[in-house]
Amino acid sequence: MVYLNYKTKRGDSTMDKICTQEELNRKIKRVVITQEEIAAAIEKAGKQISEQYDGKPILLVSILKGAFVFMADLCRAISAPCEVAFMCAKSYYDGTESSGVVKITMDLDRDISGYHVIIVEDIVDTGRTLNDVVRILKGRNPLSVSVVTLLDKPSRRLVDFKADVALFTIPDFFVIGYGLDCGEYFRNLPYIAEYNQEG
Repeated sequence: MVYLNYKTKRGDSTMDKICTQEELNRKIKRVVITQEEIAAAIEKAGKQISEQYDGKPILLVSILKGAFVFMADLCRAISAPCEVAFMCAKSYYDGTESSGVVKITMDLDRDISGYHVIIVEDIVDTGRTLNDVVRILKGRNPLSVSVVTLLDKPSRRLVDFKADVALFTIPDFFVIGYGLDCGEYFRNLPYIAEYNQEG
């Protein structure tokens, strides 16, 4: 099989497109959170949300793209009736460093004033993105707004922000998998791994 040597932007440098599983595996330094640990934490969070919001109108809002895998599993772990919606708020681009720029690139298409809004996020890093999203959504007068994040990285926080529920707290290293990417790769990994920047 022939692979073309494409280049893709990654911060200020370029990297080859990853075309083989071997190339992909070289970028995985170690597994940080296993598939089984993620599943157990989601089951617990789903039960908590179901008990807290049963009988109340719930709207789960996924922040794309990173949270799409987490959202799919979390909504199936919630036994109470719920609706889903999607937003895209970007602060990460192609590199491993947060750009410091938050931009809403896809907004909700509905009135949220009759819902308890639960924002489903993949990772809270600097907190800027979530801080802005929460402020925007609160301005639309929902019944309540809360944040459930798969990962929390409090050592990187640049604003005063705390998620209502964080399934895992991690140190300051770059992670991939389970929806999280580097240069759009690795979202399909079933676990959370540390990215090998030298691989």
